[in-house]
Amino acid sequence: MIGTFRQSMGWLHTWAGLVFCWLLYFMFVTGTLGYFDTEVDHWMKPEQPAPQTVPLEPSLAAALNRLEAEGVGADRWSIILPNRREVPHMRISWRGPTPAEGEERQSGNETLDAWTGEPLPDNVRDTGGGQTLYRMHYTLHYIDRQIAFRFIGVVTMFMFIGLVSGVVIHKKIFKDLFTFRPAKGGRSWLDMHNLLSVSSLPFQLMITYSGLLFTVTTWMPLIAVGSYGFDTKKVASELGTLADIQIERAGTSAELTDVYGLAAEAEGLWGEGQVQSVNVRLPGDANARVIVLRNRGVGTVGEQRVYDGVSGEYLQTIDPRTRTPIAIASALIGLHEGLYAGPLLRWLYFLSGLLGAGMVATGAIYWTRKRRKKLPYHELSRGYRMVDGLNLGTILGLPIGIAAYFWANRLLPLGLDGRAEWEVHCLFITWAVCLLYPLARTVQAAWRDLAWIAACAFAAIPLINAMTTDAHLVNSLRTGDHVMAAFDVTALVFGLLFGALATALGRTKVTTRPATAKTPTAVGVP
Repeated sequence: MIGTFRQSMGWLHTWAGLVFCWLLYFMFVTGTLGYFDTEVDHWMKPEQPAPQTVPLEPSLAAALNRLEAEGVGADRWSIILPNRREVPHMRISWRGPTPAEGEERQSGNETLDAWTGEPLPDNVRDTGGGQTLYRMHYTLHYIDRQIAFRFIGVVTMFMFIGLVSGVVIHKKIFKDLFTFRPAKGGRSWLDMHNLLSVSSLPFQLMITYSGLLFTVTTWMPLIAVGSYGFDTKKVASELGTLADIQIERAGTSAELTDVYGLAAEAEGLWGEGQVQSVNVRLPGDANARVIVLRNRGVGTVGEQRVYDGVSGEYLQTIDPRTRTPIAIASALIGLHEGLYAGPLLRWLYFLSGLLGAGMVATGAIYWTRKRRKKLPYHELSRGYRMVDGLNLGTILGLPIGIAAYFWANRLLPLGLDGRAEWEVHCLFITWAVCLLYPLARTVQAAWRDLAWIAACAFAAIPLINAMTTDAHLVNSLRTGDHVMAAFDVTALVFGLLFGALATALGRTKVTTRPATAKTPTAVGVP
């Protein structure tokens, strides 16, 4: 132990945060963008029409008409209704019987206009969209997924330790929420770090603890199996029951019941817009089943009502939430991903995620400012200069890389092989250049330069969008495509914010202090 208990916690807080601070910053930024992954998807696919929200009856009728034409002889029909944010357009799919050896299963899927039932244009550009950005925060993109899961689990544990130890070392946690002393050098960065941390602490604790659940089965698979007495067959059976309903084909033809009537009955029980999807098993067979799935709410799973597909008789309800472990895990993961959140709460998630990124960034900057000596920069230790350069190249370089990702979506040739992957390459290449930039400039000048580059990069996104597509801001507002318009406006706002930061950095003078001067300290911070 180093000194007192709180001093030891201070040491732990500092180093638990510093060791992985740049990776944590990357996880916070890309994970925060994930709260609008569907909206980013839409912007990066300007060929797609605006999202639709269509009542149950016309959308279901359109889907069934299409499936009756395209899914003849299929074992399964699936209809995902466009009544949720993450389903901007109706999707259908069908799957044929198990093929004989050497043959391929007959299956297909389409995205439909929910009013007309006509397939939407398939000339959508190849793009990673918002889904790729979101997945980066836990797959790290270029790394093997299993290795990435294990590594992210360790990093998340460090984050959790940093949060808990941060709470322990702050005696005046509520006072910190209202304390900010500008133009005080390192003390200002500490105040900002405290302010961002305390103001978003409940969110940071929730997002970190629930994030650990994603990796718990990777690190501790025996816990899951042990809950079932190490009976792996029972585990497989349990999971199989939740994932699927096994029905044998009768081999006798029978007319499919009124599917809309069953879905309407379920909606009447659950409420308007609560039917997430409708699945038909063995359509046209005497053993047909209709399964209506409810929107999942806060969790990641919802209940299902199963009906006889010929008589329309209600058979059973399957609700995974009745199993306590699944209900708890589902609720925590649902909170982590914010899948249930409406527009206002989603923006609150987004802002809280940005506060988390700011918390990590200000903590990293404070670490260097606290250790700055009154020496020429080139005489400072290599370790100090490396941390300072990584701070700059990551805190501003990553947003610039993300702007490059959006630029690439509009500027790369549409027929380029591996176009979606090249969008990602553009992000990381740009970030790498930003990491090297401090080698060519003084650090203070580099901070200002990169802030201006970030401002220009984001402010130019709507302009590039207007130059390369018809989905520019004015047209989006005129056609009522609010998602496309909101993306452009948000990019402009970020451009202005980075411009304000660059202006502020331009006014900042290099301040140095004697090595022996008294420095602002957090309890226990070395």
